Amino acid sequence: MSIAEHALPYVRAISPYVPGKPIGALAREFGLEESEIVKLASNENPHGMSPKARAAVAAALQEAYRYPDPFELVAKLARLHGVAANQIVLGNGSNDVLDIAARVFLAPGRSAVISQYAFAVYPIATQTCGAETIVASAHHYGHDLAAMRAALRSDVRMIWIANPNNPTGTFLPFAAIYDFLKTLPRDVAVVLDQAYDEYLAPEERVETSAWIAEFPHLIITRTFSKIHGLAGLRVGYAVASADVADLMNRVRQPFNVNNLAIVAALAACEDHAFLAESYLANRQGMQQIIAGLKRLGLEHIPSHGNFVTFAVPDGARVNQRLLRQGVIVRPLAGYGLPNHLRVTIGTERENARFLAALEEAIR
Repeated sequence: MSIAEHALPYVRAISPYVPGKPIGALAREFGLEESEIVKLASNENPHGMSPKARAAVAAALQEAYRYPDPFELVAKLARLHGVAANQIVLGNGSNDVLDIAARVFLAPGRSAVISQYAFAVYPIATQTCGAETIVASAHHYGHDLAAMRAALRSDVRMIWIANPNNPTGTFLPFAAIYDFLKTLPRDVAVVLDQAYDEYLAPEERVETSAWIAEFPHLIITRTFSKIHGLAGLRVGYAVASADVADLMNRVRQPFNVNNLAIVAALAACEDHAFLAESYLANRQGMQQIIAGLKRLGLEHIPSHGNFVTFAVPDGARVNQRLLRQGVIVRPLAGYGLPNHLRVTIGTERENARFLAALEEAIR
């Protein structure tokens, strides 16, 4: 008998997370030049990382042999969100923080509630702990809070909410989430994933960290992988009550965020011009993509992130035809949406290349 067969059964049953296809992999598969490939599959900032962050990383290279000291970044994030430093939990990307939260509260005999079409990491993190995932039906591809509330049972110890949601781009007004929190038992942790928060219109944003004093079972997660352009450096964080953050920091691996990620995140927080430019470029790119989809007669889900999910006649076929043209988007069959694809908003040139390739692919 293989040693793998002695692994925990709920671990062996996990369906692994499948990331967007790397440029190098597509180049090898179809014999394409990497410089000719457009990757719009992983919701990265097409404008790269902030110039201030890049300079900070270059300056910090000589100290990379030292173990990281996260003190300044933790203090900066605490000031940014108006909380105490002992309410911050750093992660190797926000996925790491999601996993940490699950390991604190979930175990065999417990369960967690997610929405249909929610981020794939939620059920993976839940199942890794041996807990059961309860899926509440979505409403117009987004979270149905009433359905999620109705799905609660005595063994539920966590609710996962993404706002905006990935991969559908749907958004719930924060007032609705606040009202939802008021209805929940305090022994159920609520993870509010705000990875795409910076792409929301200013009037849609709320400093949800202020809610933690009223809802100490609330855990808010954020990332530097999206608008800040630091996806490859892997840095995210959670804001929680001091008691919950303490438990998460006990589970967190020491030095889980490296020196270069720390200095890049610190600098990125201060590059307000880059953030404003990235936000505006995303709005303009979104208009370009949506106009192109409408011209091609394809329906899309209105999005509040840096991507658009749209319907095609045959998702697998259209995706393969795009790949052969050197354009990488994200197929969503794994989310129960076999005839939908998700495209990241790219540069103006990348968006045009995608739309031209899509027109060819749907013929």
